[in-house]
Amino acid sequence: MEENQFFTLTGYQLQENKKITHAMEDYLEMIERIRQEKNNIHVKDIASKLNVRASSVTKMMQRLKENHLVTFEKYGIVQLTKKGKEYAKYFLYRHNLLVSFFQKLNQKDYSLKQVEKVEHFLDVITLQNIEKLMNSTWF
Repeated sequence: MEENQFFTLTGYQLQENKKITHAMEDYLEMIERIRQEKNNIHVKDIASKLNVRASSVTKMMQRLKENHLVTFEKYGIVQLTKKGKEYAKYFLYRHNLLVSFFQKLNQKDYSLKQVEKVEHFLDVITLQNIEKLMNSTWF
């Protein structure tokens, strides 16, 4: 893929061929967020926090389990695997960094909706540069 070619958003996403979808990122991030509050995470906890049905969470847990990101048995406890923890911690870091960035940039207390819309589209280098900018005296 040449750097100067234009595509639709779907076109760019197809080229990435990611195994972890945006929805999977959201679930992993939320599992990590809940995990920091309590040890035993159940489907109903995730459903409540993400405002989705428990059946949707169960389906996603099966997908995450197939990708070796969680351990999960129906009606049981959801746990992140080592690989799942690495991803989840990164997604939560990314989210928190962007919240701080948008708060400072826009002089608003919280920018959840905006962060949720853009967080999936920024690469690691961009996030590292945002963090450097946030830590600089210039910003």
